[in-house]
Amino acid sequence: MSKKIFTTKEIEILSTNPYVKSVSTKGITYTDEFKQLFIIQSGNGKPAREIFEECGFDIEIIGMERVRSARDRWRAAYSKNGLDGLQDTRRGNSGRPRDKELTSDEKYARLEAENNLLKAEIELLKKIRFAERGMKKK
Repeated sequence: MSKKIFTTKEIEILSTNPYVKSVSTKGITYTDEFKQLFIIQSGNGKPAREIFEECGFDIEIIGMERVRSARDRWRAAYSKNGLDGLQDTRRGNSGRPRDKELTSDEKYARLEAENNLLKAEIELLKKIRFAERGMKKK
């Protein structure tokens, strides 16, 4: 991640670009359309800096490190998952994705562990209530 912090003036300039979904002091979220355009033009041999400049980005504001990291990240995502890998899925997914589906035995073990945890919590609450009653009598 780039250490460059954007000023309010730079944020205003970047947010006017149609290929920017959102921008904060620490980062830029590009549109899926820009990522796809980047991959297509990059596949045709065009350098990353040139693609960014043609799409209206000022490299002095963004910084070459951010351009290179975006290029590497998007190429890796595209080679792994195709165009779906370029989609911004932060709103659609929450938490760490599962690598595999659980078997019925694993699901049963997980439910049993959760059940045991809930029983332990109930017992703890009972002890707390019992202790509170004892303190009220004194």
